[in-house]
Amino acid sequence: MIPIRDALRSPRFPIVTVSLIVLNLLVFLYQGYLSTRPNVTLDLAPWSQEGLAPPGVDERAFRLEVLRSGGGPIPSSVRAADAFVMAYGFVPAEFSRGLDLPPTASLPIWLTLLTSVFLHGGLLHVLGNMLYLWVFGDNVEGAMGRGRFLAFYLLCGAAAGLAQLALNPQSAIPLVGASGAIAGVLGAYFMLFPTARVLTVIPIFFFIRLVSIPAVLVLGIWFLLQVVNSAASFGAATGVAWFAHIGGFAAGVVLVLVFRRKEVPIGLLDLLRRRPAG
Repeated sequence: MIPIRDALRSPRFPIVTVSLIVLNLLVFLYQGYLSTRPNVTLDLAPWSQEGLAPPGVDERAFRLEVLRSGGGPIPSSVRAADAFVMAYGFVPAEFSRGLDLPPTASLPIWLTLLTSVFLHGGLLHVLGNMLYLWVFGDNVEGAMGRGRFLAFYLLCGAAAGLAQLALNPQSAIPLVGASGAIAGVLGAYFMLFPTARVLTVIPIFFFIRLVSIPAVLVLGIWFLLQVVNSAASFGAATGVAWFAHIGGFAAGVVLVLVFRRKEVPIGLLDLLRRRPAG
């Protein structure tokens, strides 16, 4: 299912949501620009000293290179765009060790929990994330206020990274993407506006249907898919951080209780109270 729009009108222009979308797209364009730049040379010896293979490097070949170096420098040519992701993406192994391995970032290692939220791995990745943020972010922003919504968004992104860290603290694969932060937005929307109708694309074999579905169903199915995929891929190398999605959604469900305006009701609780007794 792919959400297209919801039926709720935002109480005012969602400047934070729009600004986040623009910032994500600008960073993605910068990543594209870096892909045209010359490779950079890095000394990867610190990785071997930690018993790790750098991301994107064949581990077996890297071990051979370590042996050849005899404990000395291990110069390696890396694409500028990949070096940028390695520096500013969230690498669990770096965070758990408290080390910033090459290429180093010009900021404390813990801040990669936030910078990673603005990096993406491809065009479909960034466009898919921005679509979800556009559909669901404006009303959550309206329910919280601009400053609170921005803090909420970043905290959910950090929570998503920490959830992935808990699952695999020794992973050297950079975690990138706004998915975890946006999962938090989905969790908040699930709590606040469960009965809101969401126009959704549903592919059925070779046909596409547009169906208006309650948000509680759209987002409930989305979350269930994250849990199923996480369980199916547990312990296996995968290009999707399913557990980060789960952690971000759970953070959103909890944090919305604190960040919403006091006058904004928790729609899901009201919906459950209205259910007739069996």
